[in-house]
Amino acid sequence: MSAKLAPVPATRVPKTVMPPSPSLWQAAWRRLIRRPTAVLSMIYIAVLILAALFAKQIAPYPPDFQDYSALRLNPFTAGHVMGTDTLGRDIFSRMIYGTRISMSVAGVVLVIAVAIGLTLGLLAGYYGGLIDMAIMRLTDIMFAFPDLLLALLIMGIRGPGMPNLFIALGIVAWPNLARLVRGQVLSLKEADFIQAAQSLGSNDRRIIIRHLLPNLMSPVLVTGTLSVAGVILSEATLSFLGIGIRPPTPSWGSMLNEMIAMIYSQPVLLVGPSLILAVTVLAFNFLGDGLRDALDPRLQR
Repeated sequence: MSAKLAPVPATRVPKTVMPPSPSLWQAAWRRLIRRPTAVLSMIYIAVLILAALFAKQIAPYPPDFQDYSALRLNPFTAGHVMGTDTLGRDIFSRMIYGTRISMSVAGVVLVIAVAIGLTLGLLAGYYGGLIDMAIMRLTDIMFAFPDLLLALLIMGIRGPGMPNLFIALGIVAWPNLARLVRGQVLSLKEADFIQAAQSLGSNDRRIIIRHLLPNLMSPVLVTGTLSVAGVILSEATLSFLGIGIRPPTPSWGSMLNEMIAMIYSQPVLLVGPSLILAVTVLAFNFLGDGLRDALDPRLQR
């Protein structure tokens, strides 16, 4: 009889546990925080938002408080870090309260521009035909007017004030976003996953919400961040010209308008509003550039 062979014990092969791959947004965040200018810009913008939210607790004086005991236009009066304006109001306090105006205008106008531009861009790019032609011709008409000139025209017709400022800047801010979204949708429509969704019977609403919108978030986020700088600068320009925010509400542009006559006698008084406006515009531009590079891996070196 042949001897039975003893079974050979099976050796266990250790399983290799692969670490979970980071999502696109996590990878973008890691690339973003490697850029010092973007990180500093985010910190600065966060400080501005906190200052706007807690202006009453941070500002040493109310924005319309007049200190008659302080010398007018004196940049180094006791109790006033940046001095007082022609009416004895603390410049530093008014700058902090002016942050509320800039952040509020930027946020509301951005929402208006994204709502209009994203909707029209999606309709034009996805459906094409007469819808695309009508929307693009409307966009061309908007591009025929300089942004600031069109905003001036709208404000001249409707008058100064915060609601009219929202409308004027929101109208001039959406065409760039609409054209960008249309171009992105035209390229995405030819992608394999869109063709597969259409072949499986998905309706237009499902394709737009489930497939197109998530892929549009990156360019919309970058464009919106870059547009905020232009919105803040436009609001300051309109307020400087006297048709934006009505006095005595503090605004960086209106503060410059009030003190521009002292540019030769007391130029130091204009440093604060001018500097915070310039740094804020640069911060949003730097953040937008950082987001663009972080969300597009092809730009990585």
